[in-house]
Amino acid sequence: MNILVVEDESIVAKDIQVCLKKLGYDVVGVESTGESAVEKAEDLKPDLVMMDIMLKGEMSGIEAADLIRKSRNIPVIFLTAYTDRNTVDKAKETEPYGYIIKPFKEIDIQTAIEIAMYKHGREMQVKKERDMYYSMVEKQDSTDMMFVKANQRLVKIRYEDIYFIEALKDYVVINTMERRYTIHSTMKDIERKMPEKEFVRVHRSFIVRLDKISEIDHSNVILENDKKTIPVGGSYKDLLQQRLNLI
Repeated sequence: MNILVVEDESIVAKDIQVCLKKLGYDVVGVESTGESAVEKAEDLKPDLVMMDIMLKGEMSGIEAADLIRKSRNIPVIFLTAYTDRNTVDKAKETEPYGYIIKPFKEIDIQTAIEIAMYKHGREMQVKKERDMYYSMVEKQDSTDMMFVKANQRLVKIRYEDIYFIEALKDYVVINTMERRYTIHSTMKDIERKMPEKEFVRVHRSFIVRLDKISEIDHSNVILENDKKTIPVGGSYKDLLQQRLNLI
């Protein structure tokens, strides 16, 4: 694995190099400024960057890490002697994959790298699967179905079989009468993919299929067959009223 080191203290930079080589990693470059770090990350395309937060020059390590993440999606581990709340909060905004406090030990570096690469690998896998799923949905010839991943397979679900969709943190659960399918997505993305004439969002955490609604009271919709009760959010009541065939 190729690692770019960004550290403006030459002694510390040398210690990091020795440690990384001892652990079996290749150091593809050592930079001392944020500007050069961004440039080298673009040229060398390392697998990971170890970045000191406080660097010489106008660009801090936090700013450099943010640019690297946005342009190349390379995981960054911060090195710092600063643990004050303000520094930590600024560092968190760049979504680092690790945070090593100086002085550090060899095991600190090894652990941080292994966790960072595992996390990055999982995120890339999820993104790949999600992109493939969306691509299939967008390219499918039929407009009455969608594909979801279940047990390492892509399973076809007809829209008419879906009762409701529920948001659970970073996941969305698609509910049919027979099964539940959990996918890594957001309600906003799912809502955009569902046929507007067939589905309606009734709550920030729920989307229901209109023809599965059997009853409605002032604050809930009740679905047919299983009599599932779904809450209706205050900001969604007007939309629901507009979508119903009222007489």
